[in-house]
Amino acid sequence: MKRSTLEVHEDIMTYGEKSQTVEQLLEIIIGDENKAKTVIKGYENLEDAIGRKNYTNWLHDGLTKSEAQRLVAAIELGRKIAASSQERTHITSPGDAAEYFMEKLRHGTHECFLIAMLNTKNRIIKTEQIAEGSLTSCVVHPREVYASAITHHAAAIIVAHNHPSGDPYPSSEDRNLTKSLEEAGSILGIPLIDHIVIGDGRYYSFREHGEL
Repeated sequence: MKRSTLEVHEDIMTYGEKSQTVEQLLEIIIGDENKAKTVIKGYENLEDAIGRKNYTNWLHDGLTKSEAQRLVAAIELGRKIAASSQERTHITSPGDAAEYFMEKLRHGTHECFLIAMLNTKNRIIKTEQIAEGSLTSCVVHPREVYASAITHHAAAIIVAHNHPSGDPYPSSEDRNLTKSLEEAGSILGIPLIDHIVIGDGRYYSFREHGEL
């Protein structure tokens, strides 16, 4: 038996927001039960849906501008909260670094290059996107990477980028960039701890392979 939006609201007041399904929470945001179902229709889960859709897609799915705006705002708020909670993450191994970057990069359809800036205790103080490229490449210069590191007073950095193909094995360009970043870091006193290449559920760590 279907529940009205009012009944969903009343259940939240009685049992709390954690008692609600994804569809019910989407219904509250959008304000329409049927449209809430279209948001995740055809996808295994909400993560897959929001990873592949944007404001324009929601409009094509039948949402009004205000409904799509509310949905996009809710998704972005969730992302910012998640990013905020991940700051100060303690990196103790290549596996920690790969786990930190995995969900940020594994679903990307274009190459994206990120830098995580660390304090003296190897805790992440800030993560920034340095560049976004094509399906197969992303142009990055060491000065862009270290400009952010200097601005945020980083003691060390870890960089990461994704391979949309799903295969994380580094290209010759990846290796050349890693060498350039390592050399720049040595000069500036902000060492490059690792370069992580993210694939589909897999990763390649230059440090883990003895290349840093």
